[in-house]
Order: sequence, then C-alpha cells, then structure tokens
Amino acid sequence: MDQKPDNNQQDEQASLETLETPAGSEQTQAGSSQVPENQQTTPEPQAAGPGKSLVSRLLDKVKSFNIYLLLFILVIVLSGLITFVAYQKSKQSEQKGPNVSSQDINQDVLKQLRNSNVSVGEPKQILSVEANAVFSGSVLVRGDFESAGQIKSEGNITTPGLNVAGTGTFQTLQAGKLQISGDSQLQGNLSLQKSLSVSGSGNFGGTLTASKLNVQSLELAGNLVISSHIASSGGTPSKASGNALGSGGTASLSGSDTAGTITINTGGSPHAGCFVSVGFAKSFNSTPHVVVTPVGSSAAAINYYVTRSSSGFSLCTTSSAQGSKNFAFDYIVIN
Repeated sequence: MDQKPDNNQQDEQASLETLETPAGSEQTQAGSSQVPENQQTTPEPQAAGPGKSLVSRLLDKVKSFNIYLLLFILVIVLSGLITFVAYQKSKQSEQKGPNVSSQDINQDVLKQLRNSNVSVGEPKQILSVEANAVFSGSVLVRGDFESAGQIKSEGNITTPGLNVAGTGTFQTLQAGKLQISGDSQLQGNLSLQKSLSVSGSGNFGGTLTASKLNVQSLELAGNLVISSHIASSGGTPSKASGNALGSGGTASLSGSDTAGTITINTGGSPHAGCFVSVGFAKSFNSTPHVVVTPVGSSAAAINYYVTRSSSGFSLCTTSSAQGSKNFAFDYIVIN
C-alpha cells in the first residue's frame, strides 16, 4: 500500500529546488518566453572599482591636484607660446627686409617708357627687369647705386666719390686726388709725373733711382757709394779782402759753401796776414772742416793757414808773399 509523502517533505524538496536554481535563470526563462531575442535590452555596466575606464581615472587624478597649481602651469605654457610666436614673427620680418612692393614691367609700362620724362611706379616700389637691358643714352641715379654682382665698364667711369669695401681691380686708375688712409702695396712700377711729397719716413728695400733727388737732410746708416762725380751747388759765399794782398791787390772767389776756388792777385809790398775772409751763404750748425789745397808751385811756396768758424773761414799766411803775383787755392768744406 503506497504511502503519500507528508507535507513537510514536500516543502523541504521545494526549498532545495529553489536554492539550486538561480533567480536570474527564472527571470530569463520568464523573459525569454515573453520578449523576442532581437528586442532584448542590454544591461548597463556597473561601475566597479577595479574596472574603471581610463578617462574616469584621469579625471580622478586631475581632481586630486591643486587648482592653483594647474592655473600656474597654464600661465607658464601660454607665456612660452606667446614668446615663441613673437620671436618667429620678428625673425621673419628681419629676413624679409623692408616692406617694399614690387612692380613688373609689362607692355603698358614699356609703352609709357617710350615717351619722354615718364615716371613709372611709386617711390617705395621696386622695378624688376628680368631680361637684359641696353641704354643708348645716359642713366642718372639720384639715390644710392648698389650692385649684387660685378660691375664691368668698357669706357670711363666718372664719379665724385668711390668707396670700395672689398677688393677692387682696376686696369687703369686715373684720379685727380688719391688719399690712402691705410697701408698700400704696389706690385709693379710706380711712375710719378710730378713731385713726391712724403711727410713721414721712407723705407726702400730695393734700389731707388731718381734723375734728381732734393733732400733737406740725408742720413746714411751704411757706406755712400757714388759711381759718378760730386757736384756742389748752392749760394755763392761772400768775401772780404785782407791786408796780406798788398797795395792794389785783389781776391776773387767762385763756388759754394761746400767747394770752390780762391784766386789771389798780390799788389805792391804784401806782408803777413790774411789774404781773404770767406763768409758762408748758409751757416753750419757747428764749426766745419775746411780743407785748402794750393794750385801750382807758386801757391805751394807760401806758408798759408786757415782760421774757421760756423759762419766762414779765412785764408792767411805767416810770411810775406811775392808782389804782383797770381795764386790760386781750392777749398772743400765738410761739417
């Protein structure tokens, strides 16, 4: 005879089935029976701690910073950007140079140039000529003339002033007045049609050739070599006759302060003393050396001597010379 389970056993079994079956599965089954698969809604993701997105984590980091620190960093970044932009603009303006508009030559401009006294463009504009240009007449530049390339001229160039900052090569240079403030080197010969005036010292490493050389003072550190004659020039010295000439005697002089000849004509009853006194045309700085040489045996027989000073010298004798005789003496004066 079969026994029915009691109510307590049925309740315990129902409870066990409820625990074994998840609540979600019941809802799913219930929902699946009512809603189609293509119309099911996707459940919203729950924001769990470890599963936060990258944006959420960055926002959390930003919130943790101090707002004043962020503003300070922002101000520094903006200042750097402004400074960089201003520097780039100033650099570009320097490279571009002055803001000058340019104008190209077209056919209309060429037609205008055919007329006389025609102005093309504005003063601040640039006239660009891409092709070669030939001017049959004169060209006048009222302002500065600047050339980026070489300047070649087959004719003469006349200019009131010429400033060459670099090296200039001239086949022939003619200048009314040439002033050189710095050092100057000449590789070839220097030919001067007129005189050369040098206010300072002159150094010559080679031979100096001159048809005539006039100097106020000549100093030689080495030997003086003269391959030709020495000719003295200058003013003629003055003379005064002495008492040794005798009655009616005369004395004459020819030459200069450097060299000359004294001619003596004795008169009657000459006696000892000075024949003549010579005064230099230009006095020496000190007492010079006077060398007197008798000309002929008659002059050599006289016991002559000289007295000298910076202004002149005298030719004298210690004994009486013969009367009515002619004598000659040469002299050389060296300081």
